[in-house]
Amino acid sequence: MNRHVGAGIQGGMWDALRLVLMALVVASGVMTLTWVLARRVDNASVVDAVWAGLFGVLAPLLVWAGGAWTPRQLILCAMVMAWSFRLASHLAVRIASHHPVEDGRYIQLRAEWAPNVWRRFFIFFQNQALSVVVLSTPMILVTLNPDPNVGGWEWAGLGLFVLALWGEAASDAQLRRFKRRTDAKGRACDVGWWRYSRHPNYFFEWMVWVAVAVFASGSPWGFVAWACPAVMFYLVVYVTGIPLTEQQALRSRGETYRRYQQTVSAFVPWFPKSPAR
Repeated sequence: MNRHVGAGIQGGMWDALRLVLMALVVASGVMTLTWVLARRVDNASVVDAVWAGLFGVLAPLLVWAGGAWTPRQLILCAMVMAWSFRLASHLAVRIASHHPVEDGRYIQLRAEWAPNVWRRFFIFFQNQALSVVVLSTPMILVTLNPDPNVGGWEWAGLGLFVLALWGEAASDAQLRRFKRRTDAKGRACDVGWWRYSRHPNYFFEWMVWVAVAVFASGSPWGFVAWACPAVMFYLVVYVTGIPLTEQQALRSRGETYRRYQQTVSAFVPWFPKSPAR
């Protein structure tokens, strides 16, 4: 191997490791403070808003630490911050409006983790910090790309991101308006995007990650970024997203929600089916 090529690869690996370690220290510290806050107010739901907002904190830090403020990096940084702070503010308002009642997922975890609830929550919060670092991989790849030119991958990712962010914001607004209706109690939201997907907010959030992966594909090793939407899809569809949310919906709405499950797509928006007899 050419000596200069080998040195360049080693330098790139060291720069990547440096950014990962910096992100991990910041994320772990923020989540430790979040755990202290959650324990103080006795509400673990705050971790959701902090998790979302942490991406918006790490994005400019990574660009700053990378040292190359190219248009490519600034565009992705703006994308991540726009998504992060919109979702964080939305979740913060929702959590505050329900306080001191926690999200049903954390109520269930309390029951499963007793009597070592807060010890287990500390580990859970640190796992959330680790997930933020792992999902920041596209940002790290783009940060390490010194090429200042913005190409087709970046413009395609930006366009898809705008559509995904609009869809996520619209879904949240539709659900918020539905919950304010006088006839909403005990019903499943079936207006707007919720008529075509039981979880359009999750779908469009996943599309945000797809858009970021498309954007990062224009950088060296950009194919690695596609692990992020793959991980998010698995977590949302099979682990912490849809399964826990639907368990809570079935507990609170019963047969009404079960009928909703029979007719409306779980994730990808699609035309509703006729109800089973």
